[in-house]
Amino acid sequence: MWLLVIVLLVALMIPITAILLDSPLGRSVARRLEGAGDGGSGGGSGAGVRQLERRVEVLESDLEDLNRSIAGMREELQFVQRLLEDPAKKKRPS
Repeated sequence: MWLLVIVLLVALMIPITAILLDSPLGRSVARRLEGAGDGGSGGGSGAGVRQLERRVEVLESDLEDLNRSIAGMREELQFVQRLLEDPAKKKRPS
């Protein structure tokens, strides 16, 4: 009987542990443990700078994409405005 209880506990602890380790809380604990294992902030700051550089590059590319999208929308808006203005101009002289 006790063997069955122990087997069930172990079987239930495996997915619970996996869920906790994959959660944001588990990731933050892992990052802190990695930082403490490096022996200080010397190695961690270089990795932090590289991570920030990557984030800045991603943000810059996203900004360029947004600027292109805005420029395209401006052109479309101007086109639609010209379409809406033309019929009014054509009807007046007739």
